Amino acid sequence: MHVADRNSLETAALSRRSLLAAGSAVLAGSGLIGSARSARAQDDPHAGHMDHSAHEGHGQQASQHQALAEAALDCVAKGEACVHHCVGLMEKGDKSLAECLKSVLAMMPLCTAVVRLASLDAPRLKDLAKLCGEVCAECEKVCRKHAEHHAVCKACAESCAAFVKESKKLTG
Repeated sequence: MHVADRNSLETAALSRRSLLAAGSAVLAGSGLIGSARSARAQDDPHAGHMDHSAHEGHGQQASQHQALAEAALDCVAKGEACVHHCVGLMEKGDKSLAECLKSVLAMMPLCTAVVRLASLDAPRLKDLAKLCGEVCAECEKVCRKHAEHHAVCKACAESCAAFVKESKKLTG
């Protein structure tokens, strides 16, 4: 097999894996977005006509971590755009964003998990937010290398920086 053919197959395989990973993240994220919206709706007394008295205290927990969850959701959204951009370039033979793609694919599932734990006010949220903050800081660093040439990389880097800031509020 020629080197060019092998590289083409490797790129196609990476593209398929990336798309599958991104698709999984989208499906996971869509359920979490609904959870975050539900949590916000419970904080708003005018959000619906249902009696939320059975859930007293739950809205307070959700709002306590709302900024963290929203920052994490923004990372996932910006990461999705970055994955799409990177895969598109890789399909054309440009592998310059391979490191960026890897860092984004590592960041997204952690941010998704942070949203879930934040919505539950889970006991291990602080631990996960710390780890996710570290991964987001690494992702930001990689994305900044490409920020001048790719708007999606800049947006992803800024989103990761915002998450790091929010996570430090929780983790100290």
